[in-house]
Amino acid sequence: MTWTIDGLAEHESVIKHSVFRTRAVSVDDEKSALTFLDEVADPDATHNCWAFKIGGRFRVSDDGEPSGTAGRPILSAIEGQDFDHVMVVVTRWFGGIKLGAGGLVRAYGGAAAACLREAEKIERIERIMLSFHCPFSIYAEIEAKLPQWQVEIRSCDFDAEGAALLLALPLIYKDDIANWLRDMTRGQKPLTFLEEENF
Repeated sequence: MTWTIDGLAEHESVIKHSVFRTRAVSVDDEKSALTFLDEVADPDATHNCWAFKIGGRFRVSDDGEPSGTAGRPILSAIEGQDFDHVMVVVTRWFGGIKLGAGGLVRAYGGAAAACLREAEKIERIERIMLSFHCPFSIYAEIEAKLPQWQVEIRSCDFDAEGAALLLALPLIYKDDIANWLRDMTRGQKPLTFLEEENF
């Protein structure tokens, strides 16, 4: 099970007089992650370090800290708590005492982990879109059954024979739902899977 963040999460800590302000948010893609960075990065701060994870893709930045001491620990905090589609920015104001490489790793990783622990998290469900025409004779039964599989009806357009449905299916139930719909229509109505989407 993976999680994402519901809304904005924030955390602040002080380590040897350096202030670490962490902000985390759910993101759909790299563009939205970098837009969030632009919104929260403080140009007057000493460093704005960050990491995001979106499916199998990730990026990190140490923003001037020694290589591997900030971005990677932030990413490790994201992965360690099973988050996905999340961007975390840790802004540091230097307090005059150097932390050393090990201290920086603990400070950035710890700040990110604390922020994510405090975040309102929601389960992230991978979905695939399915287009399907449903005859009137079975529409009510199908509409009643779909919520049991956490299916979202994205659109429903009625015509003379029934309803053209666009459904967002949880990927883990894809085969079960497809087989059930084929059984319901005796295989007479085609099922069309569209591109995978994440919500």
